[in-house]
Amino acid sequence: MRNKEMKELYLQNSLTKKKELFKPITEGFIGMYVCGPTVYSDVHLGNVRTFISFDIMYRFLLHLGYKVRYVRNITDVGHLLDDGEDRISKGARADKLEPMEVVQKYTNGFHKMMDIFNTHRPSIEPRATQHILEQIEMVQQIIDNGYGYEANGSVYFDTLKFHEEKKCYGKLSGRVIDELLVETRDNLKNQSDKKHPSDFAIWMKAAPEHLMKWNSPWSVGFPGWHLECSVMSTKYLGETFDIHGGGNDLKFPHHENEVAQNVGACNCQPANYWLHTNMLLMNGRKMSKSDGNTITPDQLFTGDSPHITKAYSPMVIKFFMLQSHYSSTNDLVDDGLLAAEKGYRRLMEAQKTLAELQTTGAGNELDTDVTGPLDKFITEMCDDFNTPRAIAQLFELVTKINSFKEGHLDINKISVDTLARLQKDFPCYISKVLGLKNEIEAGNNGELEGVMQLVLDLRQDARANKNWAISDKIRDALAEAKIVVKDGKDGSSWTMN
Repeated sequence: MRNKEMKELYLQNSLTKKKELFKPITEGFIGMYVCGPTVYSDVHLGNVRTFISFDIMYRFLLHLGYKVRYVRNITDVGHLLDDGEDRISKGARADKLEPMEVVQKYTNGFHKMMDIFNTHRPSIEPRATQHILEQIEMVQQIIDNGYGYEANGSVYFDTLKFHEEKKCYGKLSGRVIDELLVETRDNLKNQSDKKHPSDFAIWMKAAPEHLMKWNSPWSVGFPGWHLECSVMSTKYLGETFDIHGGGNDLKFPHHENEVAQNVGACNCQPANYWLHTNMLLMNGRKMSKSDGNTITPDQLFTGDSPHITKAYSPMVIKFFMLQSHYSSTNDLVDDGLLAAEKGYRRLMEAQKTLAELQTTGAGNELDTDVTGPLDKFITEMCDDFNTPRAIAQLFELVTKINSFKEGHLDINKISVDTLARLQKDFPCYISKVLGLKNEIEAGNNGELEGVMQLVLDLRQDARANKNWAISDKIRDALAEAKIVVKDGKDGSSWTMN
C-alpha cells in the first residue's frame, strides 16, 4: 500500500484531453498495458524512447508503493504494410527464415537493447500468435453484438453502426467521424468487401501464399492488428483496467479501433487513462531513412554517423531523453547530447561525493535546503511523470553536495537524519526511479583508480613542495586526456570529462 502522505498522482489523459487525478480501480494495485514492438526488424530509436518513458512510469509507480502488473505485448502477426503483406512475413522472405525465426531473432534483439538502456522487463509479455483462440472468440462476440459482419471469408467492424449507437468513435484520437471516413476512403485498399470505407478488418482471409494463417469459423486466415491488443490487455488486466499506453502515432487507427473493439465486444471502455509518448526528432525533423536523417542506437554507441561528433554511452542517451517530458517531442542533436554527457557526469560525480560526506549534526539550519528538493522531486514526478523538472531538483542538490564538499556550505548545519535521508534518497531517485546506472564507476576499474591515486599523490607532493611547474604539468597532461582534477579542502579528486 502506498504512503498516505504521498502527494496525489496526476496524469494527462488522452481520452478526456485533461490532466486528472489518478484513481486506481483497486486500491494499491495498477494494471498497465503498453503496445510493444512489431518484431520484424531491429528496434529503432523512437521505440527506445517510448519504452524508456513507460519504464520510468513503471518504476515510479513501484516507488510509490503500488503493486503493478505491467503487460507489454509482442506483435508477431497481423501488422500489415501498405501493400497488404504481413510485416513478419516480409521479414521472413527477406532473411530466408521461418516467420517464428524472424520473431525470435528480433525479440531477442529488442530485449538486449532495452537491457542496455537498463529498463525493467514487463510482468507479462504475451505474443499475438499465442492468443489466436481468444481473438477468434472476440471476433464472434463483436459479430453477436451486431458490430461485425463477414464478407468473403474476412470479418469487418461496422464503424458507422457503432458510431451511430455508441457515439464514441473518434473520441480518443480527437477526430470527427466525417474526417475519419474521408481519410480512410483515400488511404485503404481492397475496399470492395466492406459496407463502408471506414470499416476495418478484425479477421482477414489469407491468400494461399500467406505464411501465417489459422483455421476460423469464417476462413483460414489471421487476426487484424488492432484485435490482438484488445484481447491481450483484457485477458491479463480485466475488461476495464487502469492505464493503456503507447506512442502518439498509435492513437489512430490502432488505439481508436481498440476502444471500438472492446466496447463492441463487452460494452466496456478498456482503460480509464490513456497515455501517449511523443515523437523523437533529429536535427528538428522527423527521422527518415529516405533523406538520411536517421541514426540507430548502435551508431550512437560507436559514433559511426555523420550526425554526431563522438560516441555516446547508453546512460548519456537515456539521460538526454529524460530531459524532455514524455508527451513532448524530443529533438536529438549533437550539442544536446554533449550537454547531456556533462550533466550526467556531474550527477554521477555528486553521487560519489555524497557517499563520503559526514556531519556532526550540530545544527539544522540547512535541513530544508536539502529536504525541499527531495520532496519536490516526488512532487514533479507526481505531476504526470515530469522528469525534466524532477531532474532539475536533483541538480539543486548537486550544487549543495559540491558546496558541502568544498566548504562553501557548512555540512554540520544539517542534521544527521537529513544527511542520512539525502544519502538514501538521492541515489535511489537516480538509479531506482530514473533507471540511470553509474557507467563512470563501472568503467573505472581498480587498476585505473590505483594509477590515478598515485598521480594525484605525486601532484599533491609537488604542491606541498611548492613545485608549481610539476603540479601544473600533471594537471594539464590529465586535461589533455580528458581527465579533470578538482582540488578541495580534503584533497584532490578526478573525473572523466
